Amino acid sequence: MIFKRNDFSIGKVSVHTLNFPDFDPTIYFDQLTDIEIERFFTFTNSQRKQEFVATRMLRHELFGLNHIHYDVIGAPYIKNEGYISISHTKNCVGIAFCEDFKIGLDIEHIRSRIDNIKHKFLSVRELENFDCNSIIELTKIWSAKESLYKMSSKSGINFRTQLELEKITDENWRGIIINDDSILSADLKIIEFENKIISVNITNCEKTRHSL
Repeated sequence: MIFKRNDFSIGKVSVHTLNFPDFDPTIYFDQLTDIEIERFFTFTNSQRKQEFVATRMLRHELFGLNHIHYDVIGAPYIKNEGYISISHTKNCVGIAFCEDFKIGLDIEHIRSRIDNIKHKFLSVRELENFDCNSIIELTKIWSAKESLYKMSSKSGINFRTQLELEKITDENWRGIIINDDSILSADLKIIEFENKIISVNITNCEKTRHSL
């Protein structure tokens, strides 16, 4: 059975992915905590079970058998291990890690159906400044906004009106989070790899004077 690991080091942030085939997740219970094994049996979808176990297999390689906890808004963390973020797409899971600041990781397969929902997440500025007829570009925008959403630690954010993106280069973007009382920004790394898009912030999300 082939599990393929890939690792990316981007400044203070590291991203680790694990591609996996269909497999029997119960074989790998030795890499789960007792609480995680209990949670495994609450899932009914076979793909979700595989994603859950594959994430813990990757966690085990990175941090050993340290339990993944979730805070009140559902963000994952491992005690005494800095900041982590988790993402998954079909047959692939990822964990990003940073010692210094909160991070948001997103992984998306490039699929044409993204074109059907672009009206839900593209701002007026993005329609003008991005190639919104490109499936790859649309996937990058969606993935980058998922990354921003995760690092914001807020629920109910409107992807179209509260999250803005600027492309500096093909891989280096700036993300902006528009709140009622502040504007926050962070630098993002956007990686196209094996028909997937990987997005993660590589700087802390901080208040900015940037004008929209």
